Amino acid sequence: MPGALRMAFVGMFLVAATYAEAAPPVPDSVVWETGIEYSNPGDEHLQLNLARPKTGDGPFPAVLCIHGGGFRAGKRDSYDALCLKLAERGYVAATMTYRLAPKHQFPAAVHDTKAAVRWLRANAGKYHINPAKIGVTGGSAGGHLAQFLAVTANVPQFEGTGGNPDQSSAVTCVVNVYGPSDFTKSYGKSVDAHEVLPLWFGGNLETKHDLHVQASPLYWVTPNSAPTLCIHGTEDKYVAHEQAVWLVDKLKAATVEADLLTLEGAGHGFKGADAERAEHALFDFFERRLKPQSQ
Repeated sequence: MPGALRMAFVGMFLVAATYAEAAPPVPDSVVWETGIEYSNPGDEHLQLNLARPKTGDGPFPAVLCIHGGGFRAGKRDSYDALCLKLAERGYVAATMTYRLAPKHQFPAAVHDTKAAVRWLRANAGKYHINPAKIGVTGGSAGGHLAQFLAVTANVPQFEGTGGNPDQSSAVTCVVNVYGPSDFTKSYGKSVDAHEVLPLWFGGNLETKHDLHVQASPLYWVTPNSAPTLCIHGTEDKYVAHEQAVWLVDKLKAATVEADLLTLEGAGHGFKGADAERAEHALFDFFERRLKPQSQ
């Protein structure tokens, strides 16, 4: 991997709302498109960036990347480097913008992620995507949104009106990087839950308890949930490690394939060897879950 691309990619794991400091170089083997509109709720003109292999007819498996930022900040560009690297490995990879709090509260961001998945399927022919092999990943708030996709496939109340209603929003698998699974247990276990969550829900746990439950992936787990890899550090002060433990345990109890990569001593963001392990685990998981039947 080129040095600049490697640094940008590993940097994705450093903090939840990492912003790309400079555009990563585009490999010769990759076609890179930016600013593609995938949905237009309320005249918002939501866009994504997309990387795909330059050669080959596919169809290629796809990966949707969802940035973090506490549901109130963050940019899709923070996943540009990962998308480029995935394209080098034979995926079509997209990183998306979604609507943010406090202007847009739950479930607007959920509607947007589902619209993005439906858009990928609707445009599978144009971008040589295998519509049966779409994975998703994200960090922190993005990890939550990715996981929510994995446990609420085609649940009508979360589909929204973001376009391509004839397409499914189901995903094949998910890599959830330190995303919360149960918002009802976030307060007192997170250094910023008391500040962030009321902005997204329009109230705290006492006044909006129903929404805290409704938005928690833990309560939507069924045997039909998508296979999941959680990556989480034991010293995370923003999203407690136990959130990943609860989720993986419940998925396994529902007979869903689920694994947890625990990084001892790591916080909300990975550095050095921890970032390397997270990177390797993400690639390995997608290779196993998305490639065998599609290549």
